Amino acid sequence: MAERKVRVRFAPSPTGALHIGGVRTALYNYLFARQHGGEMVFRIEDTDSNRFVPGAEEYILESFRWLGIHFDEGVSFGGDHGPYRQSERREIYKKYVDQLLEEGKAYIAFDTPEELDKKREEIPNFQYDAKTRHLMRNSLTLPKEEVQALIDGGTQYVVRFLIEPGQDVHVDDIIRGDVKINSSILDDKVLYKSADCLPTYHLANIVDDHLMEISHVIRGEEWLPSAPLHVLLYRAFGWEDTMPRFAHLPLLLKPDGKGKLSKRDGDRLGFPVFPLEWHDPKTGDVSSGYRESGYLPEAVINFLALLGWNPGTDQEILSMDDLIAQFDLTKCSKSGARFDYVKGQWFNREYILATDNEKLVPEFAKILSENGINETPERLAAVIGMMKMKKINFIHELWPLCDFFFIRPEYSMDDKFTRKNWKEGAAAEMQELVALLEGLDDFSVESQKAVVDVWTETGDKRPWNPWRVCLVGTGKGPDMYELAAFLGKEETLARMRAAIEKL
Repeated sequence: MAERKVRVRFAPSPTGALHIGGVRTALYNYLFARQHGGEMVFRIEDTDSNRFVPGAEEYILESFRWLGIHFDEGVSFGGDHGPYRQSERREIYKKYVDQLLEEGKAYIAFDTPEELDKKREEIPNFQYDAKTRHLMRNSLTLPKEEVQALIDGGTQYVVRFLIEPGQDVHVDDIIRGDVKINSSILDDKVLYKSADCLPTYHLANIVDDHLMEISHVIRGEEWLPSAPLHVLLYRAFGWEDTMPRFAHLPLLLKPDGKGKLSKRDGDRLGFPVFPLEWHDPKTGDVSSGYRESGYLPEAVINFLALLGWNPGTDQEILSMDDLIAQFDLTKCSKSGARFDYVKGQWFNREYILATDNEKLVPEFAKILSENGINETPERLAAVIGMMKMKKINFIHELWPLCDFFFIRPEYSMDDKFTRKNWKEGAAAEMQELVALLEGLDDFSVESQKAVVDVWTETGDKRPWNPWRVCLVGTGKGPDMYELAAFLGKEETLARMRAAIEKL
């Protein structure tokens, strides 16, 4: 049999913001597809109409646009296997529900929520299966005429999958190997609800994966218990030859303690768990996002890729192209990956250092604008170049480190650095330096250096810290020649004279 074309899918529900764990799942799908010259489909699972949140779908799409994860077909991308929203595929699903019913592989159940609750009280650890289905109100226990009368009378019902007990179900998992589960522990899952004429996740995904020719299902570990049911459904439809290969990814765990990563962990420890800022239309709550917190998308991708997978080397900085070339699902961990948000900040710093200054200007310009500063992109790029080597993880951390580039400092002996370095004789030495700099027509770094270095060698002159006091007002900032060249001759001399007068 010819090898199948690799086709993967990412199918979120539009019920709110996209969790960072979902982003990692989409990323692994994307890397796998690109590495094998395959395709990635974007579906929307909106069969649960009660949980639909306006704006969630566009939020998810915008998140992937920002991150640089591209889809080949699906919602908003088009393609030959649409529609790609499950709510628009009712007639397709009904056809397959009817097929299962006609072949005796599923049955209709009329049990009300109250009846089910009562049965749970009567039977410890109750589940709807081969041991209990004969006790319930369904098409297996009711006369055919009564079943039809109930349906004709508008009684709501569900369709349940008839699972035969005693079968060993094998799931071929790329990460976990052969996973074997006996069907006796599975319940007769609901596949379809007459209330909204929509299938549940289990049926919809099997039908969609088959019709959309999905070759690999790469998803979170939390879906592993569903995999045996999905294997049985493929068998029930006679689709064994097109069954996708499964890969269940390790959970993202809390940075501390036990359990999987949640939004509460981010709120508690001060890091985002969503790619973009999310405004909840129901509650009005605003949750932070990686983009708005100052992360570069390339850093987020690199960070997430190494949560649960590694290339088998010490290399940590990996571009998207590097990841595509090196990604290997068999090297994914079976155990959960602890979410080291501090390491995420480290990645962001590394990417800031490696990014062209010009590309960092828009975010820096926005921060300066909020502080009433407007400068040319060229001058902002120059400041970034001088200052990003400081120990910053985010561009917004530059402002308190470099406000003196744009605002003349306040001079005060209350400042520790000033008090330590503005000693007797400092004012006279700065007067000499003013006179020296005043004679320069060319105020470049090289021109300043040529005259000032020679001057410092005559006599016991140590002008650097007093000069920094003049231009900065405290003990921070870049190389003094670079700073003076940026400020220009007029501003440099003005600051020096102001410091001499004030101090």
